[in-house]
Amino acid sequence: MDTRRRGVRRGVCRFSCAKGHSFSVDYNKKFPHLWIRHIDGTPTRKLANQVGLSIAQTYAKIIDELDRLPNNNQLTQEYCNRFCGILIVDGKYIKVRGYDEKIPWIYGMDYLTHDIIISMLAPSENSAALTKFFILLKRCQYPLQIVVSDDREAIAQGLARIYPNGRLQLCHNHYVENIRKQLNIRTDPTHRLFFYALKMQVFTADHDTESVRPILQKLFLQFAQQDVVRQTLLKVIDERRNALFAHASIKHCPKNSNLIELYNSHLQARLKSIKGFKSFHSAARWLNASVLRRRTLPLTDCRGKFKQLNGHYSLAFTLKKGTIFPGFI
Repeated sequence: MDTRRRGVRRGVCRFSCAKGHSFSVDYNKKFPHLWIRHIDGTPTRKLANQVGLSIAQTYAKIIDELDRLPNNNQLTQEYCNRFCGILIVDGKYIKVRGYDEKIPWIYGMDYLTHDIIISMLAPSENSAALTKFFILLKRCQYPLQIVVSDDREAIAQGLARIYPNGRLQLCHNHYVENIRKQLNIRTDPTHRLFFYALKMQVFTADHDTESVRPILQKLFLQFAQQDVVRQTLLKVIDERRNALFAHASIKHCPKNSNLIELYNSHLQARLKSIKGFKSFHSAARWLNASVLRRRTLPLTDCRGKFKQLNGHYSLAFTLKKGTIFPGFI
């Protein structure tokens, strides 16, 4: 179509066409970082209306911004070194096209800073995947003291291979819930008194690996002398004391993974609106951006001993001293 330029004012150019229509182009217009609004949940159509682009153009710009973001693991490796050594590890299962089942996104959060240090998407949550996870952690020179996680053998195996001196603390919430299911507490009253006594005296109270033994013996005499199921359960707890009560020997170490579970709930709400990813690459790209957004968003809901973290970015607590805050946002 034949167009003519009709002048410029403050960077806004006016044009007219042979049919008498006119339009303008603002060369000074600067677009906001769309990837942030996208990760926060703003629909693409709404973003397109806000920036004056088509939906296709807006989506293309979002993808371009996501592609240019730094890799979260490399960011940690290059810029961060202030860690507490207490790592909470968990996985979130993601729906990805091409896989029959949801696949795990595995990540670790430094407890005292609330910063997500390492994350990775894997085809399955097996020993090989967790070994790779701890290799990535090792490359960041993370001073691992202890891992807090649910009861997964692959985590213990990966930890033992890469951090042979690292300790494992099993999440009490997950462990107690597994006992609840094993004993059918919600539908069968047979073991209820035993279960609640076990929960209150062993898992709610504070114990170390030695102080818990007399409590287990007491529960055995009171509830398990004539019951093989209860005997077996108490025996397993006694055998796994080192993993269940390791937190008592490390200052500030929690005995549950509540902190990372809270982030999981926020992530789940966002993933529910996405309804899955088209490829492994697109899922990894989006999850990487999600972590970067989380690390550079001021904390607001911290309570108790973490109240002083509010108003600060979690990444700011782990950055090397003197490091300029990354400008990718």
